[in-house]
Amino acid sequence: MPPDVLEDAAATFEPLRPRLTRLAYRMLGSVADAEDVAQEAFLRWVMTDRAGVRDAAGFLLRVVTRLCLDQLKSARHSRESYIGPWLPDPVVQAPDDLGEDAADALTLPLMLALERLSPPERAAFLLHDVFGLPFAEVAPAIGREVATCRQLASRARVHIQAARPRFPVAREEGMRLAAAFFTASREGDLARLRTLLAEDVAAYADGGGRVRATLEPVLGIDAAMKLLAGLARLFTRTPSRLLRYALISGLPGFVTVEQGGTLQTTALDIRDGRIRAVYVTRNPDKLRHLATSP
Repeated sequence: MPPDVLEDAAATFEPLRPRLTRLAYRMLGSVADAEDVAQEAFLRWVMTDRAGVRDAAGFLLRVVTRLCLDQLKSARHSRESYIGPWLPDPVVQAPDDLGEDAADALTLPLMLALERLSPPERAAFLLHDVFGLPFAEVAPAIGREVATCRQLASRARVHIQAARPRFPVAREEGMRLAAAFFTASREGDLARLRTLLAEDVAAYADGGGRVRATLEPVLGIDAAMKLLAGLARLFTRTPSRLLRYALISGLPGFVTVEQGGTLQTTALDIRDGRIRAVYVTRNPDKLRHLATSP
């Protein structure tokens, strides 16, 4: 293929690649898969009669959506047979990184809410509510009528709204609580830990069968304290190495290296000043995209 054809295609595509990758990540929950989908979309863009495309962004968002829907069909079985809790790949940002536009930003709990939707509901909601496509353009992307797309997005909106906190924690306060949780959990300060946790706290650990992790969610403060007490004894023998405090998929948290050199992210969902959920990702397949240097 002539270099000028690739250059022409790339000139339009590359400014859109981050946005297209974000859409694919929200559809699939995997950073590597999202990057693969974006690259496949570029190859299709190269082969497209681009002179006939009036809105490149809308066109490419629809292409990425169809690619993701195809991939989700084959991913359903692997997701059902996944060992232990499944969490989306963590996206790590510096605490002071403003990141994406607010309308384009989704936290880890919202990603999990998306995962509970059907693929068409997920696509309709993301394309219309998050990425701003009119339903007339959403419909051909997911192969449904416009009225059906409105219904799909409406149902998705109800689930997503239920997962949004009424009063989001301020970023500085969230990072203060993340630091307090890290220090108390690694020093075995169980009394302090108990003051940080909500009564109905839930803890999820994604090891994917690759590394040691709890196979079921740990629900309630008593069960969580029992788990943390056991971990405190482990940290006494093999201390964690803190790489950095960070936003983990939009939540305050931290990145550490644990026993045996296992890279780990911990994200904290904070509601009303207490930690409502703890999300730990240990599956090395989901952490390859992260740098291990502080």
